[in-house]
Amino acid sequence: MIRSLAAALLLSTAIASPLFAQNAVRSKPAALPVNYASPAPRDVPYPGGAIRLEVDASDTVQRIFRVKETIPVAASGPMTLLMPQWLPGNHAPRGQIEKLSGLTFTADGKPLAWKRDPLNVYGFVIDVPQGTKQVVAEFQFLSATQSNQGRVVVTPKMLNIQWESVSLYPAGYFTRQIPVQATVTYPDGWQAATALRGKKSGSTVAYETIDYEALQDSPIFAGRYFKPVDLGHNVTLNMIADDADELEAKPDQIAKHKKLVDEAGALFGAYHFNHYDFLFAITDEMGGIGLEHHRSSENQVEPGYFKKWSEGEALLDRNLLPHEFTHSWDGKFRRPDQLWTPDFNVPMQDNLLWVYEGQTQFWGYVLGARSGLFTKQETLDAYAHIAAKLDTTRGREWRPMEDTTHDPIISARRPKGWSSWQRSEDYYNEGLMIWLEADAIIRQQTKGAKGLDDFAKAFFGINPGDWGQVVYNRGEVIKTLNAIAPYDWTGFFDKYVDSTTRETPKGGFALGGYKLVYGDTPNAFTKAAEGKNLDQSFGIGLIVKGDGEVSNVVWDSAAFKAGLVTGAKIVAINGDEYSADVFKAALKAAKPMQMIVKQDKYYRTLTLAYSGGLRYPRLEKTGEGEGSLDRLLRPKT
Repeated sequence: MIRSLAAALLLSTAIASPLFAQNAVRSKPAALPVNYASPAPRDVPYPGGAIRLEVDASDTVQRIFRVKETIPVAASGPMTLLMPQWLPGNHAPRGQIEKLSGLTFTADGKPLAWKRDPLNVYGFVIDVPQGTKQVVAEFQFLSATQSNQGRVVVTPKMLNIQWESVSLYPAGYFTRQIPVQATVTYPDGWQAATALRGKKSGSTVAYETIDYEALQDSPIFAGRYFKPVDLGHNVTLNMIADDADELEAKPDQIAKHKKLVDEAGALFGAYHFNHYDFLFAITDEMGGIGLEHHRSSENQVEPGYFKKWSEGEALLDRNLLPHEFTHSWDGKFRRPDQLWTPDFNVPMQDNLLWVYEGQTQFWGYVLGARSGLFTKQETLDAYAHIAAKLDTTRGREWRPMEDTTHDPIISARRPKGWSSWQRSEDYYNEGLMIWLEADAIIRQQTKGAKGLDDFAKAFFGINPGDWGQVVYNRGEVIKTLNAIAPYDWTGFFDKYVDSTTRETPKGGFALGGYKLVYGDTPNAFTKAAEGKNLDQSFGIGLIVKGDGEVSNVVWDSAAFKAGLVTGAKIVAINGDEYSADVFKAALKAAKPMQMIVKQDKYYRTLTLAYSGGLRYPRLEKTGEGEGSLDRLLRPKT
C-alpha cells in the first residue's frame, strides 16, 4: 500500500521511465568501423595472367581431392583469395568451405601467413612479398565419406568434380576476367566427361584455358563404367554407372533422348552452346543431383533407368534430363538480372525463380511429352498429381508464392515439420501451373494461332550460338508476353505470384479442356511417387511409410485435427496391427477410426473423424475433340 503522495509520485516516475533507469547503470560501447578485406569485383582483366590449377582426384578410398594452385601476381601487398560461396543453380550460399583443409601458401618456396576474413569466412588474406611473380596455394577438399557429411561425390566406381570445391580465385575481378588452365589426374582406367575439352596423357587430362566463370560452370563426371552416346546437334549423353549393364539402352530409348534434343531446338529456335554434355550417372552410391550448366548438366538417377523403363519408379527419373536441358536457355543464357552476379561471393536475389525454375519446370514436362520420354497420359497424370499436391499447401494462405523463391536461402532444403503450412520451394511446380495457364490464355486470346512456344522463341531464342548471359527483369517478361498476346499480364502475375491464394492456379486445365477430379485409384504418376508409402495427403491429410511411420501431416486436415505429427508411428487401427491394407480398408469404410500411436516413448489413442474415403487425383476431359492442353503436348518434329 502507498503511504504518501510523494512516494506514489516517485514510484510512478520510476515505472514510467525504465529506459532512463537502465541507462544510468549501462556502459555504451562505440560502433567500430567495418573493414572489408575483399575488394569489390571490377570488370577488368586479372593482371597476373592464367592461373594453373592441378587436381589429384585419384583417391577413391579416402575420397580426398588434393589441390595445387599456382596464382600469378602482378603486384605486392595484400591479396584476398576466395572460395566460391554463392553458387549458380543452388540459388543460395552453398559453398562447402568446411571441407577445405590443410591450406598453405608459398612464394618462391617460402611460406606465407594467411588470415581468414572475419566478415567473409570464404576469404583468405595474404601479404604478397615484393618481387613475387606467383603464389602457390595447396590444400585438400575432404569430400563426404558418408551422406551425413554432405553429398557423396566419390565412390569406388565414379566421381563428380565441381570446380568451386577445388579452387580459389583472386578477389576484385569479375570471374569472367580470370583465366584458368586446369589439370586433373583420375584413377587409372577411368574416363571423364565435361563441357571442357582437353588433352589426355595417361590418367591425366590437361584442359583448355578458360575463364573462371566458365570453368565453374563446367563440372566433371568420371567413372570406371562409361559410355558416350551422340544425340545430334553437338549434344552427347555421357553415361556412367555402378555396373556396366546399366549402360545398355535399347534403340528406341536412345531415340527418345535424341528427339528431346530435336524438340528443344524446334521450341527455342536456337542452341546456345557450341556443344552440350549431359553428365548422367546411374547410381545409388554417389549422391543425388540435378544441376544445370550452360553447356552441360549434372544428373543422377537410380539404377534401372534403362533396365526398368516400363516400371513405375523409373518414370519419375525421366523428367530430369528435359528439365536440366531446358536450363541451357532458361536460367543460364537468359537469367534474372539480380540473380546474375559478377563473382561467386556477391549475394544472389532469387525473386524471379518462378521464371527461371518455374518455366523450366513447365517446359521440362512439355518436352518430356513431345519427345516420348513421357507418354501424353503420363504427363497428364503428372499434372494432376502436381496440382493436387499444391492444393494441400495451406501455407499459401499466409505466404505468397513469390516469397518461396527465397526458400533456398531461408531453409537450405532442411527438413520441415509442417511443410504444408511453412511452404517450400513452390516456385517450381506452382510456377509450372502459372505458365500452364499463361499458355492457355495466349491460345484463347489468339484463337489458337499462338502459345507459350512463341514466347519461348522470342525470349530465349535470340542470339543463336551465344553462350554468354542476357539478363532480364519482370517488366521484360511482361513486355514479351504482350507482344505475343495483349492481356493484363501485370495483374495476372500480381494475383498468382505476389498475393496469397486459396488454391493453385488451374486455368490451364479449365481452358485446356480438362478438370481435376478424385477417385479411389492412383494414376500412374501418383502410384510411382507413392512408392512403398501410402499417400493420402489429398484426403485425410497424411503420408505414412510402410512401417507405419508418419512422414507428413497436412496442416488443418483431419489427421492434423486428430493430433498426428510427423515422426509418430501408427501401431494399430481399429484394433488391428498397422499395415497399408488395414489403413486403406479403414479409409474405404468412410467412418471415424481409432488409432494407437507411438510418439517418442509414449503411446496414445486417437480418433480420426474422416469419411472421405481413399482420394487420388486425375485429370478428366471436359469437352470433345482436341483442347489447347492436348495441342501443347503435341510433338513439333
